[in-house]
Parts: sequence; C-alpha cells; structure tokens
Amino acid sequence: MYFIRGCLAFCCYVINTLLWCIPILLGSLVKLLLPITQIKQLSSRFLDSCATGWISTNGVIEKLFHPLKIHVDAMPELSVNEWYMVIANHQSWVDILVLQRLLNRKIPFLKFFLKQQLIYVPVLGLAWWALDFPFMRRYTTAQLKKNPKLRGKDIEITRKACAKFKHNPVSVMNFVEGTRFRATKHQRQNSPYRHLLRPRAGGLAFALSAMGEQIHKLVDVTIYYPQQSPTFWDYISGHVPEVYVHIELQEITQDMRGDYMNDREFKQHFQEQLNQIWHHKDEVLERLQTQAKGAA
Repeated sequence: MYFIRGCLAFCCYVINTLLWCIPILLGSLVKLLLPITQIKQLSSRFLDSCATGWISTNGVIEKLFHPLKIHVDAMPELSVNEWYMVIANHQSWVDILVLQRLLNRKIPFLKFFLKQQLIYVPVLGLAWWALDFPFMRRYTTAQLKKNPKLRGKDIEITRKACAKFKHNPVSVMNFVEGTRFRATKHQRQNSPYRHLLRPRAGGLAFALSAMGEQIHKLVDVTIYYPQQSPTFWDYISGHVPEVYVHIELQEITQDMRGDYMNDREFKQHFQEQLNQIWHHKDEVLERLQTQAKGAA
C-alpha cells in the first residue's frame, strides 16, 4: 500500500512540476528579452505567483496521498508584503517541503540558497534559475590556497544574488548549519548543542548586509520529526504522519548588520548572537521531543 501510494504521489508531483515550469520558463524569457525595470519587476511577481500555485498544488497532492499533520504551537502574524529572512535546523530534504507547506501564502515565496551544481538538475534547475534562487559556489581551503583571487568570490555572489530581492517582497531561506544533521557530523564537530550542528554565521551575515534595510524580520523555525529524519520517499509514501514545528518571529536589529569580513568586532558579536539563537533552538527541540513522547 505504501509503495503504491508513493508511486502515485511521485507521478503527480512530476506532472505538477512540469506543468508549472512552462509558465515559469516563459515568464523568465520575457524578463531576459525585455530588461526594463518595470517589466522585470512585474515578471518577478508573475513568476513568484506561479511558484506559489505550484506549492499549493503540491499541498493538494499531499492531502490526497500522504496527509501530514503539522503540530504548530503558535503561528506568529506574518504577511506576504513583508521581507523575511527564514532560518531553520536542517535534517532532511523533507524540511524544505514542510517549510513550503507551512509558510506558503503566509509569507512571500521562499527562495533558498542552493549549491551551484543543483542548476543542472533536470527541469528543477531551470525553474530555480528562473525564480532567481541564489546559486552559491563554495571554495575549499585547497582551492583558495592554489588561487587566492577566489577569496571573497562567494561573498560577492551572495551580494549580487540578494540585490535582486530589493524590489519585490521576498523570503530568503538559510539553513544555517550548512548541511543536514547527522550523528557522525555532530560528533566530528564536537558540537556544544544536543540536537544541532554548529551554526555558520558568514552566509547569514552577508545576506543580511546585502539586502540592506528592506529585510528586518527573522522567522526562526524549529522542526522535529518524532520517528526519525525522513527521506523524500518516506514522505511521499506516507511514512511521515506528523511533524512538530515551533516558529518565532523577531526583529533584525541594526547591530546584526555590518562588515562581517573586515570588522572583527562585528564578526564576533554576530557569531555570539547566532550562538544564543542556536542554544535557544536546542532547548526548543528538547521540548518538542518531550511533547511528542507525551502525545504518543
């Protein structure tokens, strides 16, 4: 039964993606061929509307084939006309689907920082590019030693990507841990948190600086799966019946903006602020775990 359900859901997701990619790619062509500011802004709004419809239809597919109950203890007051930075702990690809389901039509369409290689994913890579998802290229220590000119390139890419978000309301998603949580990674990092990897402050600091005063709200999402961190197949085949989520909304204060690369004092201050957020998130995860066990 689970296998059949998963296969049917997968086929529906593929068809839905292909159908919505047609207007998304056509809209991106208009933006490319007519690089007039007003047309680009209108095209961006149209593309985000298409993407919102795409996610809404995915929600219908979910309800039909693998209903997911999301326990949210409190939903803050949000708006589609506001700019948001969204951060969350990262355990699985399913995190993205949960975030989209939970926040769709409550905030502007979520834009994720993606690895450069993901642009080559069939169909989806083109759709992400058309929707102005920021593609990031990270350089290893060895690459930087071999070619010092590459130093700072990833920061410049972040700035250019975020500059596109200054005209229309947007939600920028950042998985601050930089990678999915695994027990081996947690041990290797000697992480001071029980349920989290160490947060990486650089990308978040650069994005906040690049987007300037437009973005002044931080949506902090904590996700807990009672069973285990699920795979995409677990999700679409119905093996993920419920998830617990905690959402907090806070102001992005002026002291969270600065020159992370060159201002050592600001860098230390920003890292301390993020560490405090992460300690609190660790406590929230512990509470969600206790809540889930009590409901079992």
